[in-house]
Amino acid sequence: MKIFFKFILVLTWLSIVKTGSSQTISPSLLKGHWKAFWITVPDEPTKDYGVYHFRKNIQLNAKPDSFIVHVSADNRYKLYVNRTLVSLGPARGDTYYWNYETVDLAPYLKAGNNSIAALVWNEGDYRPEAQISIRTAFIMQGNTASEEAVNTGKTWKCIRDKAYHPLTGIGYHPYYVAGPGEVVDMNAYIKGWNTVGFDDSAWKNAIRVDAGNPKGTVNAFDWMLVPSSLPQMELKYQRITALRKAEGATVPKSFPAIKTAVTIPANTTTTLLLDQSFLTNAFVTLNFSNGKNATIKLTYAEAPFTSLTGPEGTVKGNRNTVEGKIIVGRRDSIISDGSSDQSFTTLAWRTYRYIQLQVKTGGEPLIIDDIYGTFTGYPFQLNARLETANPEIQKILDIGWRTARLCAGETYTDCPYYEQLQYVGDTRIQALVSYYNSGDDRLARNAINQMDHSRVAEGLTLSRHPSFSPQIISTFSLWYIGMLHDYWMYRPDSTFVKDKLEGTRGILSFFSKYQQTDGSLKDTPYWTFVDWVNDKGWDFGAAPKGTGGYSAVLDMQLMWAYTQAAEMEAKMGMPAFAALYREKAAQLKATIQKKYWDAGRQLYSDTEDKQLFSQHTNTLAILTDMLDGPGATNLCKKLLTDTTLTKCTIYFKYYLHQALTKGGFGNDYLQWLDIWRKNIDMGLTTWAEISDLEHNRSDCHAWGASPNIEFYRTLLGIDSDAPGFNKIKIEPHLGNMKNVSGQMPHPNGKLSVKYRFEKGKWHVWIALPAGTSGVFIWKGKNYMIKTGENEFNI
Repeated sequence: MKIFFKFILVLTWLSIVKTGSSQTISPSLLKGHWKAFWITVPDEPTKDYGVYHFRKNIQLNAKPDSFIVHVSADNRYKLYVNRTLVSLGPARGDTYYWNYETVDLAPYLKAGNNSIAALVWNEGDYRPEAQISIRTAFIMQGNTASEEAVNTGKTWKCIRDKAYHPLTGIGYHPYYVAGPGEVVDMNAYIKGWNTVGFDDSAWKNAIRVDAGNPKGTVNAFDWMLVPSSLPQMELKYQRITALRKAEGATVPKSFPAIKTAVTIPANTTTTLLLDQSFLTNAFVTLNFSNGKNATIKLTYAEAPFTSLTGPEGTVKGNRNTVEGKIIVGRRDSIISDGSSDQSFTTLAWRTYRYIQLQVKTGGEPLIIDDIYGTFTGYPFQLNARLETANPEIQKILDIGWRTARLCAGETYTDCPYYEQLQYVGDTRIQALVSYYNSGDDRLARNAINQMDHSRVAEGLTLSRHPSFSPQIISTFSLWYIGMLHDYWMYRPDSTFVKDKLEGTRGILSFFSKYQQTDGSLKDTPYWTFVDWVNDKGWDFGAAPKGTGGYSAVLDMQLMWAYTQAAEMEAKMGMPAFAALYREKAAQLKATIQKKYWDAGRQLYSDTEDKQLFSQHTNTLAILTDMLDGPGATNLCKKLLTDTTLTKCTIYFKYYLHQALTKGGFGNDYLQWLDIWRKNIDMGLTTWAEISDLEHNRSDCHAWGASPNIEFYRTLLGIDSDAPGFNKIKIEPHLGNMKNVSGQMPHPNGKLSVKYRFEKGKWHVWIALPAGTSGVFIWKGKNYMIKTGENEFNI
């Protein structure tokens, strides 16, 4: 049985057991020095690329009922007990909050001799941008005295695996910061290193780097250890479904969907193009035999390219088409040692729809025994359902959920292929997708914590965190306030939000320094990104500024942040701040009306010069209540019909659609989904980053998954009407649909609705979870609803 197949046997346990809970951690380990030490391999560079093995055998008189340990590493680890993979980590953070996982090893231990072994790797300067690092190191601490036999120190044995080298570059030159591929020479690979009987007598004893120090106990020289708040990532066996092309070998029809051996003849160059049929994140395992010194190259791609150069730049075209196209991307390369039953599994997961498998043999044939993936991601469970009898709606929901899942792991990420970075602007939307579709808020809490931790001395959050290169998008700090306000409205945890108000004050203090006497922002520093549009006046995603340096979008976004902060301060913060923020918001509202309103066009201009106009500015005008009633309705009509306005891309349509619904056009929601329909027509299985699908860089950006919110919030009409989702507002926008039902998770249970038009009347059924009440709004009339079942015939 292959090592990685044993990895699959524990998938269910890994996906449902919550680790890192302080309830399973000995109190002494949260307050003082650990007895375990951070260890590393002697006589090896501590900051360069390297792959290392650590191991220790322990003798047990009987199989224990419980054997809890706490484990971490820099950069990454895979922990094995008796050759079975039991934990991966650590969950990404920074040195001030360095995560460790808590794992019960008891299910994998036995009476007698046991092997505890860890694969640890440091990708050095090639590491992903999201990976913060100090030096190569590993630590394991037993929870109590009965588990201290595994404490890391000088008794652990270790060695560098010299089979591994980094493989950089992806064949063209976008912004790519997700880590290198691997070159693995099986002739040098250390086999059986994690088995009980392995002879490690030639290995060196580990050396100590530093004590294990929980956060807050000592100085800040090294890793400040905190228990991870996240569960282990999901792991799921996943076959690759289709072979699209084969050159240089005869391939059985069952390959690769069914485990099937493929023989590559001697002195042959073979290329196989494999198609998962949808985008995925997975550890890739390749099992092979024989073929001494044959080279195997794996190239992972979201989609093939029509071209990489030329006047049009990179072009993808329809993602289902492969003929005449080029496969480039992240790569791995393996050299066979000629033996049977060799196995390669990627250290980190890969993102791909397509895998190009290239083999070059010498004087001996090589046998591909099998190739498959193991999907990984945050273990979200889908707890929402929408029934409309409209297959297009279900397809959009399915693609959106896949997109959201691929952009969620140990953090939310903007995209899994190119960056794997947790940006505030993306994460705000992703968190709401999580609330509406899963109800699991742990990753959202983790994101809010990490953004709060990222704040710099000036008060702003970083645009993305964790990230070893700091980047500031000042507008994203304002979206952070919105994200915190979202959490406050949808999750019953005001204490968590209250703890973050000091951070919101710092953000708003920063912006106040750039407000002029009329309240308007001028020359706001850093990147003021709004949306990936390419239109007159827009600069690398930043909205236009007038000759005086002013921007309507920035002023409106700041006004919105003041309003949201005032609401939170009034309920659980300081009344003085609430009053101050309300005053500043009122000043801005008057200034915006005076400075940007164009009475002739009945639109808000992007700048005080009133030369440029966008959907973005007028969207924010509606969402910030610059106009209401007939004024908002008329502005929405212009958003829908004025072709001279700079258009929102798939990202900012999240805000545009909310504005249109607020302005009274929610019944038309299904008519606004053209960009999602174009994604489907172009063969995408996740939502692309921008609206130019021919030239799109990333095929997977969860900021485009807003229909997975709006199908529930707009179409079914379900929304929070009070902090903590304690009161519920239900105002459906069904358009032409006559029979719709659905349910979504709520902090108190599940919330269900059914709407059916029959015999000239609507039958409405609503079931609210315990402890909630609210209002049902139908054609402007309010109906009170209560816990349990509510029925109306109207």
